[in-house]
Amino acid sequence: MLIFDTIRISARSFKNNRLRTFLTVMGISVGISSIFFLVSLGYGFQKVVLERIATSDSLLSIDVFPKPGDSGESNVILNKDIPEIEKVDGVSKIAPIITQKFKLHSGGFTTDAKVNIVNGDFFKLEGLAIQKGEFLSDKGKNEIVATSSVLDLLHISSDNFENNEITIDISTLTEKELDTTKNNKTVEKKYKIVGMINDKSKANVYITNSSVSDLGFDYFNRIKIRVTSEERINSVRNAISEKGYIVSAISDTVEQTRKIFNVIQIVLLSFGMLALVVSAIGMFNTMTISLLERTQEIAIMKSLGASARDIWSMFLTESVLIGFLGGTIGIGIGFAGTEFVNVLLNLVAKNFGGVSVDIFYIPLWFVVFIIIFSTVVGLVTGFYPAKRAAALDTLEALRYK
Repeated sequence: MLIFDTIRISARSFKNNRLRTFLTVMGISVGISSIFFLVSLGYGFQKVVLERIATSDSLLSIDVFPKPGDSGESNVILNKDIPEIEKVDGVSKIAPIITQKFKLHSGGFTTDAKVNIVNGDFFKLEGLAIQKGEFLSDKGKNEIVATSSVLDLLHISSDNFENNEITIDISTLTEKELDTTKNNKTVEKKYKIVGMINDKSKANVYITNSSVSDLGFDYFNRIKIRVTSEERINSVRNAISEKGYIVSAISDTVEQTRKIFNVIQIVLLSFGMLALVVSAIGMFNTMTISLLERTQEIAIMKSLGASARDIWSMFLTESVLIGFLGGTIGIGIGFAGTEFVNVLLNLVAKNFGGVSVDIFYIPLWFVVFIIIFSTVVGLVTGFYPAKRAAALDTLEALRYK
C-alpha cells in the first residue's frame, strides 16, 4: 500500500468518529499546551532575570575590590595602584569608582544618597540602563544621573527633571576617615540632571571623575574591568587575585542563576508531562476502541489482499496523525495562553506603576521539539494497538461482533 493511500485511509477514520477523534486530539493538545506554557514561563523568567543582571558588556566585566586588612590604609585602592592592574594581560577597559554617602540638596529638600564618581565606561560595564535622558559623558563636568528613588526624595518630577539641579556636599575623605574625624570639610558642587535610572530601592547618583578632578581624590573604592574575551575572565581574575585584591565576576552570578533556572524548568516540565501522560492514556484507549470497532473492516481488507504490514501501517499512521495534530494545536493553545496571561499581568503592573515585561519566552528549537515529541508520543501510544490489529486472524475477525 502506498504511503498516500495509507494516510488517506487513516484520515478517513477521523470523519467516521469525529467527536471521539476531536476529544482525543484535544486531550493531547492540553498536555502539549501545558508543557509549552510552563516551560515558556521558566525560560521567560530566566530571560527577564538575566537581562536585569547583565548585558553583553557586563558579562565580560570583573569587579576589583581593595586588598583586605592593609595596615595604615582604609580599605581603598590608591591611585598609584591602578597601573599594575591595567598592565594585566587581557584587560581592555578600566573604570575606577569612588563611592561615598554625601548630602544632596535641591529646591529646599535635603537627603543622604550614595554618590558614585565614575567615568563614561562604567554604565556599560555595570549593565545599567537609562530610562529617560542620557548617560554621563567624560566631558560633562556638571552633569549627574540619578535613580528615581533620589528624585522622589528630593521631590523632583521624574517626567520633567531636565531643568533641575542637585547640589552635593563633597568630601575627599574616605568613609572610614569620615567616621573618625570631626573636621569634615565639604565642597558644594552643583550638577544638572541629565538622566534617570529606574530604581525605587536605591538612592544613588552618578557624576564624572572629571567633575571632581580639582578636589584631589587619590583613591577608589572599586574598579570595574572589561576583559577582552570570555575565555580570559579566569586568567585575568587569577592574575589580579594574586596581587592581593578581592575579585568577583558577574558571569559567576549568571552561571549560578542559569543552574537554578534549569532545575525550575525541569520541575515545570514534570508538571506538564503529567498532563501529557494522562492524555496519552486517553489516546491509547481511543486506539484500542477503534481496533475493536473496526475488527470486521480489518478482516475485509485482509481478504481483499491487504497485508499485516499494511494494517499495521494504517493504525500507526492514524496515531501519528493524532499526535502531530495534538502537538500543533497544543502549541497554538499554549501560545494564546501565554499572550493572554502576559497582557493581563502587564495591565495589572501598569495600573500599579510597574514596568511591562514579557514573562514568557520560548526558543524556536523547543517549538520544533514539541511537535516532534508529540508525534513520537502518538507513535509509541499507537504501536501496541497497531500490532494487535496486524496480528488479527482473518476468519475470526469476520465472525467478530
